[in-house]
Amino acid sequence: MIEVTASCDIDASAEAVWTVLTDLEHFQIWNPFIRSAHGSTEVGGTVHVRVQPSLGVLLSFDATVLDREPNRALHWRGHVGAPWLASGDHTFTIEPIGERRVRLIQRETFGGVLPWFARRLVAREARLGFDAMNHALAARVRDAGAAS
Repeated sequence: MIEVTASCDIDASAEAVWTVLTDLEHFQIWNPFIRSAHGSTEVGGTVHVRVQPSLGVLLSFDATVLDREPNRALHWRGHVGAPWLASGDHTFTIEPIGERRVRLIQRETFGGVLPWFARRLVAREARLGFDAMNHALAARVRDAGAAS
């Protein structure tokens, strides 16, 4: 298995970050990594995701939401093809680190044959994508705060 973690500190409340993170329908506007997402972030719901790693190849998958704690955590599990081929267990965590400051952490554990064979590539692409998304989310939250 391969685990990739990326974090970013954001000058905003957990509620503001959660609002942007769970507004799947608007990902295409601001998110450079998850180019589109739709579905339900409720436990048991399905999220249809399309990611675009820096290599330019679009990957689509469906993920089942396993856990959700508003303003704190969202956890889903999905696979490309079959779980034995390529799977991912992804968690977004929002940790308060100040009165109006949080740390957004993305963590994914990859499993399956393809990630194992391409582990360095998978780890590199995931980290680049997570970092890009984290920073874009921080900018989106900042811009939304300035507009209100």
